[in-house]
Amino acid sequence: MSTAAASQSNIRAGIGCILAGIFCLTISDGLAKWLGAFYAPIQILFLRALIALPLVTALVLFLGGHRALRTRHIGVHLLRGALNVAAASFFYLGLTRLPLAENTAIAFCAPLFVTAISVAFLGEKVSKGGWLAILAGFVGVIVIVRPSPGNIQWAALLPLATAFGYAIMMVSAKRISARESMFTTMFYIVFGQLVFAGLPLAFFWTPIDWAHLPGFIGIAICSTAGLGLITQAFRMAPASVVAPFDYFGLISATLLGWFFWNEVPEVWFYVGALTIAASGIYVALSNGRRK
Repeated sequence: MSTAAASQSNIRAGIGCILAGIFCLTISDGLAKWLGAFYAPIQILFLRALIALPLVTALVLFLGGHRALRTRHIGVHLLRGALNVAAASFFYLGLTRLPLAENTAIAFCAPLFVTAISVAFLGEKVSKGGWLAILAGFVGVIVIVRPSPGNIQWAALLPLATAFGYAIMMVSAKRISARESMFTTMFYIVFGQLVFAGLPLAFFWTPIDWAHLPGFIGIAICSTAGLGLITQAFRMAPASVVAPFDYFGLISATLLGWFFWNEVPEVWFYVGALTIAASGIYVALSNGRRK
């Protein structure tokens, strides 16, 4: 197989991986929305990590060996674990107060926050077009929420806080040496989630209905598989190629919300969601060209 053919094959495989990964994460979010009616976000996150950690550890040891569990950046990993728990808690809480598609769309502002934070703290450069795209993305959030003096959806701040938390988490990855493998990062994300979700757990614990156990197992498996597939997608194909397909999550979340909760978004949702998606895709493509 020629180099060009191999490259095209990797790109197709990368796109397939990110689509499958996004679908897995949407299923995980749907299960979290269901369980959120019975349990606090912290408890869902703790049980998700408790179930996922043995699976992730076995996978990391199999693919990376014991060396993959070693790190010189334990402080950064723990910080990212705390950010992950905070951001995911806001997202899960948002699922109980907003339609699945709306909560997901607002959370997709994360790439816009990443760009803005990278400029502020890493000295990266953004073109005028990039800043306009970031501004347009946040206008998209306003279009979705449509705040008015008598109708302010404060719940919309929850996925927005999720986006900001995940953005800081992504930018903080710059502090981790490139010599550390993705398996190391994968392990410590789940480990940090278990630790920081476990600390306040006593204040939020609700006895588990065993009929809900398959839901917790499903969240653990789908979230782990989803993150793993997305990571693999970015390893197989250029980020500028696969990143736009991340917004497949808007379609899958809309369909899942409609099918299980009869959530039919208004036309303004589609306008705002398309604006956010277009902004994020522009930023991703412009970053890819610059690199």
